[in-house]
Amino acid sequence: MTQPLPSPADLRAACTDLARDAAREIMRIYAGDLGVRDKPDKSPVTDADHAAEAIIVAGLRRLTPDTPIVAEEEMAAGRVPVIGDGPFWLVDPLDGTKEFIKRNGEFTVNIALIEDGRPTLGIVLAPASDTLWRGVASLGADKCEKGGGFAAITVRTPPDDGLTCCASRSHAVYSDLNIWFRREGLTVTDRIQAGSSLKFCLIAEGKADIYPRFGPTNEWDTAAGQGVLEAAGGEVVTTDGRPLGYGKPKFSNPHFIARSKAFR
Repeated sequence: MTQPLPSPADLRAACTDLARDAAREIMRIYAGDLGVRDKPDKSPVTDADHAAEAIIVAGLRRLTPDTPIVAEEEMAAGRVPVIGDGPFWLVDPLDGTKEFIKRNGEFTVNIALIEDGRPTLGIVLAPASDTLWRGVASLGADKCEKGGGFAAITVRTPPDDGLTCCASRSHAVYSDLNIWFRREGLTVTDRIQAGSSLKFCLIAEGKADIYPRFGPTNEWDTAAGQGVLEAAGGEVVTTDGRPLGYGKPKFSNPHFIARSKAFR
């Protein structure tokens, strides 16, 4: 018999602890030899990716033994779970591996729970700055810095004089973004380059307004950040305006726009 999921508050607390456990191991490895090598698709992976994933996956299996887990390095090794129609976890143990290798601090731990194709819980932790963002559909979003208390966060209304746009540090093509902004009639006055899922969190806490992504991503890259952003009052939509959903074939995402709902 399938066990029911713990309450949203209990899941949030447990996943917060798991993310912090993974972050401690990531920072231990960050201080020494990273163990960099290439995966079959030629993308980089490090000892920290594997160590953090092992911590999170083991913890989630104890917490929700009947809930499938889709994790980046498990997927890369060909271990693809059958998710069925029920809830499942999406885990990116070290989002921003390229930034980790560059040692610029812009990498995150990401844990998300998917229910009915939508992220209902998202945990994003930036180990280098010890900053944690959380979002739960029924509880809202909050943020904690350097082990302090959690404070509620929410998206802002975009300023009348122009938008602050987030863009990927490693993948942004500004010519494509500029063409899209002109076509949409949007004025951008400031840009923030950031690695990993930090871009979703900057919008969620009201420091930026929009993040268009016109390149390939996987579901584990976006689910936790989307969970935080939506709980903070934002949204993530495809280029035709539909909500970005989960459990798609090969767990691949189309192009999308993360933004405040105030754009409507």
